[in-house]
Amino acid sequence: MQPSKINWKSKLFSPGFFLLTALLLVDLSFLIYQCNAKLQKLTAIIIAAYLLFLLLRKYNTLKFIVFGLLAVGFISVNLNNRKDVFSLKEDTVIKVYPDQVKLKDGWMSATGSAGKDKILVSGNVSKDDEKLIEQGRTLFLTNIAGDVTEITPATNYGEFDYRKYYASKNISRKIKLQHYDLITGPNNLIDKLHSFRFNLQSYFKKMPRILAFFSSELLLAESPSTDNQEILNNYRDLGVIHILSISGLHVGIYTLLVSAVCFWLKFTEEETFLCCSFILLIGIFLSNDQAGFIRASLSYILSKLFRFKKWQIAQVDVLGLTCLLHLLVDPRLFMGVGAILSYVLVFGLQLTNKLSSFKQSIALNLLLTPLLLFYFFQFNLLTVIFNMLIVPYFDWVVMPVTFINLILFKFMPSGANFLELILKNGEQLIGKLSATKLGLFTFGKISWWQCLLLLFMTAIFLIVVNEKKENKKLKREIAIGTLGIYIVFFCLIHFPIKGQVTFIDVGQGDSILITTPFPRKVYMIDTGGKLNFTGKKMTPQVNKITLPFLKAQGISQIDGLFVSHQDADHVGDLVPLLEQVKVKKLYMAQGLIANPSFQKRIDGKIRHTKLVELLAGMHVKEPKINFSVVYPFKAGEGKNEDSLSLAFELANKRWMFTGDLGQDGEKEIMNKIGIQVDYFKLGHHGSKTSSNPEFLKSLQPKEVFISAGRKNRFGHPHPETLATLKKQQIPWVSTQDCGMISWTYGGFTKPEFKHFLAVDDQ
Repeated sequence: MQPSKINWKSKLFSPGFFLLTALLLVDLSFLIYQCNAKLQKLTAIIIAAYLLFLLLRKYNTLKFIVFGLLAVGFISVNLNNRKDVFSLKEDTVIKVYPDQVKLKDGWMSATGSAGKDKILVSGNVSKDDEKLIEQGRTLFLTNIAGDVTEITPATNYGEFDYRKYYASKNISRKIKLQHYDLITGPNNLIDKLHSFRFNLQSYFKKMPRILAFFSSELLLAESPSTDNQEILNNYRDLGVIHILSISGLHVGIYTLLVSAVCFWLKFTEEETFLCCSFILLIGIFLSNDQAGFIRASLSYILSKLFRFKKWQIAQVDVLGLTCLLHLLVDPRLFMGVGAILSYVLVFGLQLTNKLSSFKQSIALNLLLTPLLLFYFFQFNLLTVIFNMLIVPYFDWVVMPVTFINLILFKFMPSGANFLELILKNGEQLIGKLSATKLGLFTFGKISWWQCLLLLFMTAIFLIVVNEKKENKKLKREIAIGTLGIYIVFFCLIHFPIKGQVTFIDVGQGDSILITTPFPRKVYMIDTGGKLNFTGKKMTPQVNKITLPFLKAQGISQIDGLFVSHQDADHVGDLVPLLEQVKVKKLYMAQGLIANPSFQKRIDGKIRHTKLVELLAGMHVKEPKINFSVVYPFKAGEGKNEDSLSLAFELANKRWMFTGDLGQDGEKEIMNKIGIQVDYFKLGHHGSKTSSNPEFLKSLQPKEVFISAGRKNRFGHPHPETLATLKKQQIPWVSTQDCGMISWTYGGFTKPEFKHFLAVDDQ
């Protein structure tokens, strides 16, 4: 009797094989690219070992296939993991595609390539070069002179990490151009495709703002300008930002339209499939390789191929195979938040395929919540309801209006005004709904292992719920257990056993956060604010730095905000902070409120905030902290020499902050009060106009701190100040080197300093 032949096809398409293999490679991708701490690496290795064990045990006859896939994966990963070795040489030529260039007010920013290296490019651009760029041809930068540096990482807790973002695109360096020559080159097929994309960008820019926004988002996966940030924020706060992503919905629309045309032309099913695939490839290029669109397109192509071959394969394995192919092409795929959310969402659809659409919507939001808390620190409790309201509006109003305008705008540009009015009214309603903050819940940032645990618990719960078999007890136990974990994590964030004094790295400016242990009270000294020498409208730094930091800690209210004086680098972001965070009391030195410049800044912006004026000798007494006012001694105008100066004590350590107070004011404090402190923030960002040697000697600080911008135009901290510190043997640290600097106390442990960039003390 001859041994029966192994049915490789049935083994290869056994349920779960491709899914488990994909999960294994995803885990290895995280291990190689994102796991930094030892515990993270150990966790990833344990998960990989378990998945490999399952594969080899359940699919024994496919061992060599598993190892083959892993080998290909590792080779691909290693090839793409090559360190960026870009360096500027005499013959360096940087190639830039026209659709990768942004021009604004005589400034160029772009993504370019020099050989195999990718690099961010920025610099001034002449009028002649602007005209050359606007031709839409591929550009070549030659005779280059400039500074090549690494992309700056996040320097504050909760801040968006551009270094990691660009690392996912295999870009780690940037060049600020000092001199270059710009020429155009011959156009091959790839160049012409980029030129076509550039022409679409130019076409959209001619449209009214909202129509241009949705056209760019839906076709190019990019926003044409920063003027549309409010729309993005509204959709994000309502929990419906996903509908702006190019993904499965758009693939379905494209394939439906192409199939209808092919049916009318009497194409065969195979010919229709080829046409759809071709259109999807163009869509992938236009969307700049947007992860969700690639995933949906690959899934469509694979499903059709299996159908033609009459191969039976589970949908979860189609997703797994899609993920495998996607990872082999782009091993850094899951360094991007969009890719993670896209794949988890579709995986959730498979886990809940037996539920009603309403229950499934709830289940998917439950599955995404841990990721939202890890990356965005908040979620909307009413997302399901907002989806039911806004998705139909998006499907039946926004998309038809946008695509109608795409076709008609060239021939009837005046008709765009009517279409713009339709969208404007719709977005105003959404804006009003978002402004209520209804259902928006600031939870705080959870750690990676907390996110992993909640994802696992939620996935188990959804699998149990999706089963037709009634097992109410098990469902209830898992639900209660998961809810209990959420409550514990929430309490750890919102009822901390530790307090802090944190120097937020706001660049050239001051902003200090002070919190007490439970019951937590929150205070802030100054808000920071970027000095604007150009007069151009800029996004407030508080939106990019301070607000994410506060949200990451679950802080939605400030009990007391002290402003030292009127300079923009101290209070420039006061108004946007007041607009977005409830502030109970606003403290200032006497006289500042009468300053016309400050009055203009806060006019009409103070609603529920109590204004309190202070002078030296006064105290702001709170349950766990007592702020002593040490300057000014008389009312002023809110200038540097009138800076509100404070001292307080926490955990037997005394702190003092003097804003931009000069040496004369320091001497006055020394002569009239005679205070000693443990920690002191140097006045005026380490300028020689502050930090009087005698004053420092009288303070006897154990350590001092400097809050100043990197490569700031003022040269802070000044050499004279650093020489004084060295002479008196006073240790110092700066946000320039350390990023955010935090001192934590309480929690039955000794107070300690933590530097976000982990730089050693000077």
